[in-house]
Amino acid sequence: MAIENTDTQTPDAAREEVAQLVERISESRDAYYGRDAEVVDDATYDSWMQRLEELERLYPALQSQDSPTLTVGAALGTLFDPVTHAERMLSLDNVFSGEEFAAWGARVERDAGGHVAYLCEVKIDGLALSLRYEKGRLTTAATRGDGRIGEDVTENVRRIPAIPQRLHGDGVPELFEVRGEVFFTVEDFAALNARQEEVGDRLFANPRNAASGSLRQKSEGKNPRQREAMDARLSRLRLTVHGIGAWANPPAATQSGLYELLATWGLPTSPYYRVVDSVSAASEFIRHYGEHRHEVEHEIDGVVVKVDDLALHDELGATSRAPRWAIAYKYPPEQVNTRLLDIVVSVGRTGRATPFAVMEPALVAGSVVRQATLHNQEVVKAKGVLIGDMVVLRKAGDVIPEVLGPVVELRDGTERAFVMPVACPDCGSTLAPAKEGDIDLRCPNTRSCPAQVRGRVEHIGSRGALDIEGLGEVSAAALTQPLRPDRPPLVTEAGLFDLTAEQLFPIDVVVRDPETGLARLTESGEPDTRSPFRRQRKRTDPSVDESETFVGDAEWVLSKAATELLANIEKAKSAELWRFLVALNIRHVGPVAARALAQWFGSVSEIRAASREELAAVEGVGGIIADAVLDWFEVDWHSEIVARWADAGAQLATAGHPGPGAVATVAGVLEGLTIVATGTLDGYTRDGAQEAIITAGGKAASSVSKKTDFVAAGPGAGSKLAKAEDLGVRIIDAAEFHRLVTEGPSALD
Repeated sequence: MAIENTDTQTPDAAREEVAQLVERISESRDAYYGRDAEVVDDATYDSWMQRLEELERLYPALQSQDSPTLTVGAALGTLFDPVTHAERMLSLDNVFSGEEFAAWGARVERDAGGHVAYLCEVKIDGLALSLRYEKGRLTTAATRGDGRIGEDVTENVRRIPAIPQRLHGDGVPELFEVRGEVFFTVEDFAALNARQEEVGDRLFANPRNAASGSLRQKSEGKNPRQREAMDARLSRLRLTVHGIGAWANPPAATQSGLYELLATWGLPTSPYYRVVDSVSAASEFIRHYGEHRHEVEHEIDGVVVKVDDLALHDELGATSRAPRWAIAYKYPPEQVNTRLLDIVVSVGRTGRATPFAVMEPALVAGSVVRQATLHNQEVVKAKGVLIGDMVVLRKAGDVIPEVLGPVVELRDGTERAFVMPVACPDCGSTLAPAKEGDIDLRCPNTRSCPAQVRGRVEHIGSRGALDIEGLGEVSAAALTQPLRPDRPPLVTEAGLFDLTAEQLFPIDVVVRDPETGLARLTESGEPDTRSPFRRQRKRTDPSVDESETFVGDAEWVLSKAATELLANIEKAKSAELWRFLVALNIRHVGPVAARALAQWFGSVSEIRAASREELAAVEGVGGIIADAVLDWFEVDWHSEIVARWADAGAQLATAGHPGPGAVATVAGVLEGLTIVATGTLDGYTRDGAQEAIITAGGKAASSVSKKTDFVAAGPGAGSKLAKAEDLGVRIIDAAEFHRLVTEGPSALD
């Protein structure tokens, strides 16, 4: 049945809204999964996702291959080796009210054909982990990643005493995967931050960030003190197993039965779960832990409710990103009162000027909060807050601080209204809307506004771009906004690959928060300043090698972080072309579009010379991205970036690429064939399936037509599968797809 389109906006407006939603959601995912940071609360994130799903239903052509509605997690970096999960590692859908939860339960029982039992367990705010055991021994531990491929953190997991390296007991299978959550208890998190503060290291914002930050780090190159601190953090991590992955014929009929079995083998399962026989009983479990959440040993942000019968899991199935037999109920955030000391404005990577509330430190939902976003000047007015007010503060989703409004009764007449500044606080340019009707004000000095340059440089070093280890928030701020010298090493990102030790050495910097762009404060309330690229040489320090590079005063030595950063920037010059395209900060050009452009054109110069029609015709690009690419190259100082990167040795072309369109004629077992990969294919990410087709000499198409030779379809294939059936195109599954790309079509006969 066709969906009635009740949306009143024009198709062009819908296209623009979809592009904005995808950009916001992708940035939030990148922060959460890639930088262990939260830049938006759960409620806002979920509202974005719900709106995007609605628009994609109404305008199916706007759903791209890498839409957030079809994917899980975020792109992987290169710090850890990739690990392919034997079975997909999905996420969970969320509900936020009793009505939403009851509606979910009604759908489950309707689709199950009757009454079901539910397993209820508290939702741990930690890091998802998959453990693979072979013959009872732990062989691999991996993060969720994008749900298909995670990061190999086995080395670090072996140093966590709470995770068994060998299972004991009867019936342990030859091979199976279990999924769980790694976390710090509330007590251990407090002790960890106390130690961080004692040694002068950065405090962790919350237990989830601490768990992820402790597990996702390498020990290579660390000095003895750093390795000792890393081991100490890992030794405090705990694990609770809450599900299974690949496991042929598990000897249990229920989820609760599996928990009991796993516990007998030595795997830690949650003490906070219960099997109930109705939705109302599950609601009572949710209510109980909502009232007693602080009595649990670890931070929780809700309750997970699952159908207990494993046979129903297969029957109910899953979407492309979440099972239909489980749901996460998110608790409303806690609230406290605190004093609003000031409202300051910060400018981000895209030039948006955002007001932030600066408050008296307040403990809310387990962590100390000093700052919170107010989004824009209209939101400040709508909330009705005055500088000096006592305000109500909450942690939205128990993660993101949010100012709800003032306590008007406590006003004494000394409060004053916030006035949005006319000029950019970083460069002095006049703030203005990007276009008529926009509420947000932006700094138009995109070329050299220090705040925007800082954001772009940090983006260049991120996992989804050039993945330059050491080029993070502190380094980006140091290179673009140092306290001295007067002229920063990077006025724009054009000089990134020309950096020298002499430029790095004298830098002092105010450390800024990556989410707010505001200066971090020490416990005394002073700005946190550092000299990230040098350290004082102690004459009695045996760790100082006399062969180290000295610059300036002989009492100071260039830090190891500086030399490693320069080496990593040099290494990044030979990155794949698509990574450079992402690093250029072209709007809408993420990893998928960048790969498509790089594979088709083979060089930045060919992309620059292409017409709109040629760009838009590339599979996975289209008109919106084509316009963004053309607009980017029309800016004169963007040409300077490309020229200086090329002059410095950056490889802005794929060696041996014969020119535009050559991607379809690469020799291989699929030469001359067009293949569409859709849905979830075991053993392949979405990008991985396309790369496999191209590597084998085929054309990886995004739409099904009469010219399509094969459609590789997995769960979530949707309309492409239906169209293939209508056109009589041969449909193959994941196993056949693997044979096709490795052996050719004859392997399917």
